[in-house]
Amino acid sequence: MDRQNVKVGLVNLGCPKNQVDSEVMLGLLKQDGFELTSETDQAEIIVINTCGFIDAAKQESINAIIEFGAYKKTGACRVLIAAGCLAHRYPQELMADLPELDAVVGTGDFPKIAGICQTLLAQNRRGRKQHVWTASPTALYDAATPRLTLSPRHWAYLKVSEGCNYSCSFCAIPNFRGDLVSREVSDVLAEARSLADRGVVELNLIAQSLTSFGWDRREKNGLMGLLRPLVQVDGIRRIRLFYTYPTDLTDELLDFMAAEPKICNYVDLPLQHINDAILRKMNRKGSSRMIWSLLTRIREKVPGVTLRSTFIVGFPGETEAQYEEIADLIREVRFDRLGVFTYSQEDGTTAHPLGNPVPAEVKTERQEKLLALQSGIIREKHASLIGTVQEVLVDGPSSETDLLLEGRTEGQAPEIDGVIYINDGAASPGDIVKVEITQAGEHDLVGHIVESVTSGTKSPSRRSSGLNVL
Repeated sequence: MDRQNVKVGLVNLGCPKNQVDSEVMLGLLKQDGFELTSETDQAEIIVINTCGFIDAAKQESINAIIEFGAYKKTGACRVLIAAGCLAHRYPQELMADLPELDAVVGTGDFPKIAGICQTLLAQNRRGRKQHVWTASPTALYDAATPRLTLSPRHWAYLKVSEGCNYSCSFCAIPNFRGDLVSREVSDVLAEARSLADRGVVELNLIAQSLTSFGWDRREKNGLMGLLRPLVQVDGIRRIRLFYTYPTDLTDELLDFMAAEPKICNYVDLPLQHINDAILRKMNRKGSSRMIWSLLTRIREKVPGVTLRSTFIVGFPGETEAQYEEIADLIREVRFDRLGVFTYSQEDGTTAHPLGNPVPAEVKTERQEKLLALQSGIIREKHASLIGTVQEVLVDGPSSETDLLLEGRTEGQAPEIDGVIYINDGAASPGDIVKVEITQAGEHDLVGHIVESVTSGTKSPSRRSSGLNVL
């Protein structure tokens, strides 16, 4: 069969790192002559890029396989593939429990997706047989690899490394993503230039642990060796750093962030806990004292910084007093962004033998209390922004209504943080404008354009309506 007549649909689940893998698969499929479609009921091949991090993500992936597997009866689907983390982690179990699957493709084999689709199509004509491709846990694309970005044209994720050399006791990611492998600096720069040539003005750097970049090549200061030339790339206006490990966030990096206009004053610092005994059980580097000192230095060295963190409640053995230490930290530090997760007992982790002794209802209660505490903090922080003028990257018409524009400050990361709704003024996607904040909610802000700073894409400017939003 002519591959140009074969439609492929891809369903992306999970984190931004998974999204980049999906974008690479789409680029490879298109290069090989397959027709890509967002209409999954019309796709003859459906690829589901799964997440296997925690129980909720695993269940979402399984539900997606069942949902899209139904298109084998109601749609055009002839081949169903599960790719990504869950596929790599549980290949045989998925094949046994979900017979609608034709293949699983692990995190190290997704670059073979075009050839895999060809193999499955040819086999489909001879008689169905399930296949497993999970040879290696680590695959890292390069600048020459075709990639179709799923994000708007003016911003993109840029994956600089794969895998992780840390061994947090609660985390199974190294089991299905492998050890740290960093891209060459020259290769990252080549992709950054290519993205800039395509209209990207904001780069969001991602990795399992960004501050470990280059360590596999014994470059202990590898991230700085990447950032210094990266800020010189023409056309890039913002660079945001994700996943900085606390003990690796150096004063040199903080000073560079404060001094370099292109580096967003945005620190994504997954702390997970603050109690020393729990940190040791989690096999996390550093101590409570180190964390408190680091948080103080971040705020001192980077004025106006947006500070994001995540915590896990209900780790085996966590007492009420140990949980309260997290609450005390949140009250004192007043994070700008916060995620709180309940502990999930994961196969293959060193914490798994500890069991799951904290009752589910206790974990949920602790999670809800911390999120309620953070909700009050962020409402106060947002209210204090009313009347200020913020520099905003315009993303385009709002997803809520075409009558509004939508944009983000450097402190609002795409897809995970809130947005600024612009209810008066004209701008195009990729423009950077100054917006006076007039209304504030818990997640989002509202304002009007008072000045244009830079021009973005060549699409026509849109003028918002003057709606009263919140």
